[in-house]
Amino acid sequence: MAESFMTWHKDSITVKENKPAGWDYEQGLVLKALEKVWVRTSDSKYFEYIRKDIDRYIQKDGSIRSYKYEDFNLDNIPTGRALLMLYQQTQPDKEKYRKAADLLWKQLENQPKTNEGGYWHKKRYPYQMWLDGLFMAEPFSAEYSLIFNHPEHFNDIAKQFTLIEKYAVDEKTGLVYHAYDESKSQKWADPKTGRSPHFWSRAIGWYAMALVDVLDYFPQDHPQRANLIKYLQRLAPALVKYQDPKSGVWYQMTTQGTRVGNYFEASASCMFVYALAKGVRMGYLPKNYLTAAQKGYAGILKEFVEEEPNGTISLNKTVSVGGLGGTPYRDGTYEYYLSEPIRKNDLKGVGPFIFASVEIETAAENTLGQGKIVATDYYFNREFRKDFNGKEEQFHYTWEDRQHPGFWFWGTIFRDFGAKTTAIKAAPTAQNLKDVNVYIIVDPDTKKETPNPNFIQNTDIKVITDWVKAGGTLVLMANDTANCEHKNFNLLAKEFGIQFLPKNVNMVQGTQWQQGRIDINPNNPVFKNTKAVYIKELAPLELKAPAQPILTHQGDVIVSIAQVGKGRVFAVGDPWLYNEYTDGRRIPLIYENFSAAKDLARWLISPQK
Repeated sequence: MAESFMTWHKDSITVKENKPAGWDYEQGLVLKALEKVWVRTSDSKYFEYIRKDIDRYIQKDGSIRSYKYEDFNLDNIPTGRALLMLYQQTQPDKEKYRKAADLLWKQLENQPKTNEGGYWHKKRYPYQMWLDGLFMAEPFSAEYSLIFNHPEHFNDIAKQFTLIEKYAVDEKTGLVYHAYDESKSQKWADPKTGRSPHFWSRAIGWYAMALVDVLDYFPQDHPQRANLIKYLQRLAPALVKYQDPKSGVWYQMTTQGTRVGNYFEASASCMFVYALAKGVRMGYLPKNYLTAAQKGYAGILKEFVEEEPNGTISLNKTVSVGGLGGTPYRDGTYEYYLSEPIRKNDLKGVGPFIFASVEIETAAENTLGQGKIVATDYYFNREFRKDFNGKEEQFHYTWEDRQHPGFWFWGTIFRDFGAKTTAIKAAPTAQNLKDVNVYIIVDPDTKKETPNPNFIQNTDIKVITDWVKAGGTLVLMANDTANCEHKNFNLLAKEFGIQFLPKNVNMVQGTQWQQGRIDINPNNPVFKNTKAVYIKELAPLELKAPAQPILTHQGDVIVSIAQVGKGRVFAVGDPWLYNEYTDGRRIPLIYENFSAAKDLARWLISPQK
């Protein structure tokens, strides 16, 4: 579907027919979908599409072409998520993305609010909270708050959901009305409750997606986090109750079933599948909800997806729009919602279809690492830099870092497999390794890199060796001799028959990528789906039993494994799976480092034979 979308919109995303492309929430929705495909595949064409589209709007000073701040329209916020993604990557001239994100943040800071603090959906819709607005504003708001250190704002984010739960949730069904008007002055508003009169599936879909996406950024220790999860847990059974039992999809008007005029609607069905599947993957919902999501996805493929003669696919039966008030006036009746046109390949369906597809595909692999904990050492490698706010932060081979030196892509692979990623921030002990299944030590520091490095000591070697013998899986990733503390690292490696040699191989000049190429023979016990990788300036290995080579290159041992007691060790002379060489943006696609990262992650979390 991502490929198909990029053939329809080759150079710019036009949302409304016969109108020029402009800054729009549908654009932001599909760009987020393409980001998910990029992370899932490591194919940089998706990233480049996002960057080029955004660059059509963002000026050097951070101003946004066609965006009108004074409208105070929450629909202008979602594309800000692409700005945040782009800003977190290593690339030149990225300050403009932050400046543009700051402008959207400024809008939220000054957005008109109800008397209780809920955002008006738009300035021209006073005192009205719409479910759509929760998805439009809050995922961006939460990610911005996390990146740029606004912890106080999470209270405000939680309040938006709390007000919807307070005023728009139906006590009988558990579903959520499209909107409520605090002033109760709109003709569509119930004079007692202020609620709109009907359940519209896509509005509920926006709300469900907002919940699962906001939780990605909400602090684990925030007192309102548990309530957000409870809101999802309250909504999920209501969604499943109104899922059509035969087709697996959902109706345009959620509770009206086969009432005359009602129909199966694509965008809401995709949104519900996404929210349910992601809710299960993240542990917010019981596993039985995945069955409902998978049934819904199968129904989506059957009911809505159509193969075209040119090899693309299309998504049918997305309602073009649904709103309240305005001119001409939309009264929120059953008849109104059914009067809006149904479109093929409407982006409000295409984006959520990709969201749902990625979740269902991930679910097929998500049991591989269930219950496993993968820890990276943050003690022997402990370098610091200034973060986005000018404060000191640890970086270099950390799970959190989305820039070139980080392990964010590799960590995402582990998490998609169902494993938990964590960090060991102190010297290893029997206690802090007790529940860890995989322990990754990468590029221990020299004095050149860290003023007071933590060298591996004899006590560390004994703790780690005992842990491996008891069944742990240890990963040793060195670096070239100029950038890694080999002496003490080799004392640890020696326990497993491994030594990192004091020489560098695969020296690469500039972008002569072929100088870093290493071919992988078929039947490799670890890299089963990978043919060629890129590893530059690495330290080769010298081995004794129990270590054995599994990858050699021009007479040098590049990768080894060792069975030690009940555990095992994997060793390589370079930290080659960091983002710069796994996100697909830098090296040619022929070098399958992302595939290798996935193969290695799968091997590390798989049961030992």
